Amino acid sequence: GESTRWTQHHLAGRETLCEELHLADGRELRFEIHPRAFFQTNTRGAERLYDLVIEKAGLSDKPVNRAVDLYCGTGTIALCLAPYAREVLGVEMQPDAVENARRNARLNGVDNVEFLTGCVRHVLKKRELGAIDLTVVDPPRGGLLPGAVEEILLIDAPTLVYVSCNPASLARDLCELTAAGYQLHSVQPLDLFPHTFHVECVALLRK
Repeated sequence: GESTRWTQHHLAGRETLCEELHLADGRELRFEIHPRAFFQTNTRGAERLYDLVIEKAGLSDKPVNRAVDLYCGTGTIALCLAPYAREVLGVEMQPDAVENARRNARLNGVDNVEFLTGCVRHVLKKRELGAIDLTVVDPPRGGLLPGAVEEILLIDAPTLVYVSCNPASLARDLCELTAAGYQLHSVQPLDLFPHTFHVECVALLRK
């Protein structure tokens, strides 16, 4: 039917929500969240989720040179990765979320993360990052968009961490990724949605 429309009216108070994440490595990250930007609704669960991303990627033992955070939203994962990489690039289609992410980087004093708006293929071609050691993807419930698997394969990072809130779309995408050369090492479920049938998963793939 008719395309979804978004209408926003600021009535009173702050124009953004404020949230904090307390990570296992002792860091505290503060975030300003725009109404159109994505942020995990279960904050304590999100802290464990992002700790798990760092753990699965092996970053505590072996930091990387360059990492890419796709579907980066307000920059949560990219900012969590920042101490473990020389350079982190966050890519997001939603301009409001990208502006949010840039403000969050400044808010937390992080200067080795860059956030760009657009599709992965065009952004990486324009940016010319060179070799990338780690790719992290956290797509919406529908999973990777058509063509996104090809873009991930073009990045060709030896380590891929896939964060998913939908096991069905995760299974579909893992079939494509493993058929294209990645090996699935583990899938860790995490209950971010108590008393519902929904579950978050963190999958580790390597080449």
